[in-house]
Amino acid sequence: MGAEELASYGAGFHEMDNDDNFSDSEVVYHVKDALNSVSLGDSDSYDQLVGVMHHNERLAPEEVALLVTSLKALSGAVSYIDVILHDSLLTSIFRMNMWNYRPDVMDALLELIISLAASNGKHVNSCLEMLVSNFTPPYSFVDTLTQPRGLAKKEQVLSRVHSALKHIADLVPLAPSILSPIVSQRMPIYAKEPLAVIYLENVDEIADYDEEDDYELPRELSRKSLGGNLIAEKLDSLMALTFEHLESCKANGRLNEVFEPLLDSFRITVLTTYKSKFAQFVMFYVCALDPENCGVRFATMLADIFVSKDYPLPFRMSAVAYLASFLSRANFLSSPFVAIMLKRLVDWCLEYCKTEGGEINPVSHRLFYSACQAIMYVLCFRMKSMMDVAWFKSHLLFIEPILKHPLSPLKVCLPSIVDEFCQQAEAANLFSSSEEFAFSDSLESEHSKAFGGMERLDMFFPFDPCLLRKSDRFIRPYFVYWSMVRPPCDEAEGISDEDIGEQEIDLDVSKMSITPRKYSAYWIQDGFEEPRGMPARIRPSTSPESL
Repeated sequence: MGAEELASYGAGFHEMDNDDNFSDSEVVYHVKDALNSVSLGDSDSYDQLVGVMHHNERLAPEEVALLVTSLKALSGAVSYIDVILHDSLLTSIFRMNMWNYRPDVMDALLELIISLAASNGKHVNSCLEMLVSNFTPPYSFVDTLTQPRGLAKKEQVLSRVHSALKHIADLVPLAPSILSPIVSQRMPIYAKEPLAVIYLENVDEIADYDEEDDYELPRELSRKSLGGNLIAEKLDSLMALTFEHLESCKANGRLNEVFEPLLDSFRITVLTTYKSKFAQFVMFYVCALDPENCGVRFATMLADIFVSKDYPLPFRMSAVAYLASFLSRANFLSSPFVAIMLKRLVDWCLEYCKTEGGEINPVSHRLFYSACQAIMYVLCFRMKSMMDVAWFKSHLLFIEPILKHPLSPLKVCLPSIVDEFCQQAEAANLFSSSEEFAFSDSLESEHSKAFGGMERLDMFFPFDPCLLRKSDRFIRPYFVYWSMVRPPCDEAEGISDEDIGEQEIDLDVSKMSITPRKYSAYWIQDGFEEPRGMPARIRPSTSPESL
């Protein structure tokens, strides 16, 4: 077991030099003696013990035996390890990388880590951080991860890491709550893609721990600086892995269980994030996997937030923007349910018109204009199917008095949406006269900018096409593209967002804009061409970037 080498730590061990058969308790005794000697001013044996912890490359068999014996002896002496006196020893232990060692060393090291965590609450954070740091291998291992040798090493390390995490969770009840922020903070956003993927695999493994362990997935990857192809590729891989995890949850009958924390996380984190661009597609996909439950509950929650006076104004405006985009883009929502959601918005607008008077005021009536634009936006996508819902067809007529109200939503909402809506409404004979709704063609107006506010929520379409390659593979089957709505012969020269989805799925995050595309060539009126197509167009933008 390398005990004779251990005897060379100091004079106290010399008596064992020629004895190959002394007990483990005797080894532990001498390690305790080395630890105690530090407080007495004699650190020779202790320093040699610390030196053994630094052995990690091309170890000879006798060095491996020495290291294993030392680690096991320390496990039996954890109560003698002082956070301050033995800081150098603890630092050496916590910096040991399991990927550099054989299984026997890994086992001895993890035995010590578990013993440390259980012996003193001051060690728990460091022990958990050490285990999480082993989620990913050193860079030198990256190229071997696709080879049998690398895969075998990965299995050896990670199976032991998660076993140790579970063991510590059993021994230390607070460990799961301590682990969650550690996992979030150590997310390798700027690491190579394989390392980021391996890290999230480990996060998924934590999520699969027993329910009573109460582990939580990190809620966010990053809020800033997501520009650049490299970061987008990593984000795309993480999103795809999350989608695969949701599929496995559905297959195992656990989707509803996972949906609850996702819904809370969306409400608390994503809904309040300025122009979120990616995280919302996790909700979109989980709803697609279970439309009758998850899809209905998600849309209902958004509608509830919008009509509730308990939430601040920007929160409610964001909720109705999400609701409109979700109802428009989700092909898995039934027409009757979409009609129910639209009816809630129409009824709210009607009640608002009864209680509010005056003239156009984009700032004072921001919420009203947000609801009107949401109704028109959904109907641009769903007009035909809504006309086919018998009970709702008559309710559509109530939209006319809302649009004719002195608050004049057609003059305040985005002209590009108003234009499309009016064309479809006229074709569907929805209104008695289209002359009431004439306006000057333009992409946006001063009024729309005013009601959108500094956040430009008037131009926020959160479920515009997702331009991440791997993620798009999951989203596309459940997504309504504009080309699916308009006949191919109608404005054939226009570019549909499906065309963009096909042609421009690149991984430059700077091109994932929520704002409409501004055209550079116009030709109809005053030398300008009327904007073609819907404003929900992903194009390069100067809008602030966010997750």
